[in-house]
Amino acid sequence: MNNSYSYVKLKELCDVNQGLQIPIESRFTENAPNRYFYITVQFLKASHTNKFYVENPPSSSICNEEDILIVRTGSTGQIVTGVKGCFHNNFFKVNFNKELIHGRYLYHCLNTKEKYRDMLRRAGVTTIPDLNHFMFLDMEIPVPKKQNQIEIAKTLDILDSKIELNNRINAELEAMAKTLYDYWFVQFDFPNKNGKPYKTSGGKMVWNEELKREIPEGWEVKKLTEEMDLQYGFPFSTELFNDDGIGVPVIRIRDILNCSISNYSTEEVDDKYRINKGDIIVGMDGNFHINYWNRDNCYLNQRSLRIRSNNESISEIQARYSIEPFVQAREKNVSRTTVAHLSAKDVNDLKILKADNEFQIKANTFFNSNLEKIVSNSIQNQKLTELRDWLLPMLMNGQVKVS
Repeated sequence: MNNSYSYVKLKELCDVNQGLQIPIESRFTENAPNRYFYITVQFLKASHTNKFYVENPPSSSICNEEDILIVRTGSTGQIVTGVKGCFHNNFFKVNFNKELIHGRYLYHCLNTKEKYRDMLRRAGVTTIPDLNHFMFLDMEIPVPKKQNQIEIAKTLDILDSKIELNNRINAELEAMAKTLYDYWFVQFDFPNKNGKPYKTSGGKMVWNEELKREIPEGWEVKKLTEEMDLQYGFPFSTELFNDDGIGVPVIRIRDILNCSISNYSTEEVDDKYRINKGDIIVGMDGNFHINYWNRDNCYLNQRSLRIRSNNESISEIQARYSIEPFVQAREKNVSRTTVAHLSAKDVNDLKILKADNEFQIKANTFFNSNLEKIVSNSIQNQKLTELRDWLLPMLMNGQVKVS
C-alpha cells in the first residue's frame, strides 16, 4: 500500500489550555452583556435543560464554534465543537496551528473510535479517568498535504451533517415526550373522556400521603423496584478487559452517554446482565449518566443499573422522566465528595406514578413509539459513525479518492 501521509505527534501541531472552574454561587442563570454560556459536562447530557453564564471570564477559557474541546474527565475522550462560551475545568481546548492542520480535519481525526479508545487508555482505568495534557499531546495523527486535509474533511462533514440531523430529530422527539410527560403526569392535565384537560376541567383529585400532594383518582404510587425490571451490573474483572474485540462487549459508566463500547471481556457472564435496545442505563458512580441503550449483545458492568419495562409496567421513557429529577438532585447533593455514589438504597427509595389502566395504555403507546424512533435514529448514527471511522484512513492512504 502506498501511503501518502506521515504520522505526527499532536504536540507538533497544537497545544492545549485548561478551562475554568466557577463556584455555583458565582454562576448566573440569565444572559447579559459580558456574560458567556458556561460549558460543563452536564451540557453534554441529553437531559440538559438549565443554562448558566459566567461574567468576564479570562480569554483563555473562552471558545468559539470552530474551536475543539476535549473532555478531560467526566466523559473522558468526548469531543465538543460548534459551541461558543466559557468552558469548565473538565475540558481543555486544542489550540492548533492553522498553517499545518485544517481544523475540521483535526476534529475528524480526534473523533474516531480508535482515538477515543486511545484517550481512555491514556486516561487510566479508574472509576473516573482523567486525561492529562501530556498524554493527549503525545498521541499521533496522520497528516497529509493541506489540500487533501480540506477535501477529506468536506467528505466526512457530509456524514456528520446526517448524524447532526438525526440528533436534532431525537432532541425534538425527546422534547415532545418530556412536554407531554409534564402535562400528563406532573400537571395532571391529560385528556379526560371528553378530550379536555383532566385537572383544569375539575377532574377528581385525592391526597397521597407518600408524595404529599394530590393525584388523580384511580392513580397509584409505586416503587420503581416493584414496577420495572431492574438489574445491577456484573462485577467484571478489569484484568480481563481488552480493546481488541475479544469476548463480550462491556458497558462501563464512561460508555453510557455515547452508547459506545471501550472494552471487551473474556470472562463468562450470565445472560441476565445482557442489555436490550431501549433499556435505560444509569451510571451509579461519578456522574450519574442516564441514557437509552441502542446496541445488541452488550453486558452491563458493575456500579451501573439497567431499567426495563415489562408487559404490565409503565414505559421506559416515563420511568426515566419520573426518576431523573431525584437522581440529578442526589448527584448535586453529593457533588462535593471525591466520588459521588448512587446506592441501592437510593434506587429502592425511587417512586413512580402510574395512571389508571385505560390512560396508562394510551401513554405507553405514545412513549414507546417515540422511544422506538429515538433508538432507530441512534442506531443509524452509530452505523454512520462506523462508516466515517472506516472511511477516514481509506481517504488518507489513497485507497478511496475524493472526486
